[in-house]
Amino acid sequence: MIRHIVLFKFKDGITWETPAAQEAERVCRQVGAEVPELREWTVGRNVSARPIAYDLAVIGLVDDEDALERYLVDPFHQKAIAIWREISDWVIADIEE
Repeated sequence: MIRHIVLFKFKDGITWETPAAQEAERVCRQVGAEVPELREWTVGRNVSARPIAYDLAVIGLVDDEDALERYLVDPFHQKAIAIWREISDWVIADIEE
C-alpha cells in the first residue's frame, strides 16, 4: 500500500474567503469519490496558526505504484490539479505502508 500525502500552501493574496479556494476545496473533496484507485481519501483544512503551516492537506491510500500512476493521470485528478495550480504551491510524499 502507498499513502499519498499532499500539503497545499496558498499563494499570496489567496485565503479561504477567495472563491477559487472554495472551489478548489470542493473539487478536492470529490476526488475520493471520482478516482477508483483511491481506497481512502481524507481532505482537511489546517487548524494551526503557525507561519510554517500549510493551508490544506489531502491523504490518500492506493494499492501499489501502478495504482498511484493511474491516480496521477486520472482526468478528474488532473482537473483538481489544474485548479490548485492557479492558487497554491504544494509538496507531496508517497510512503509505503
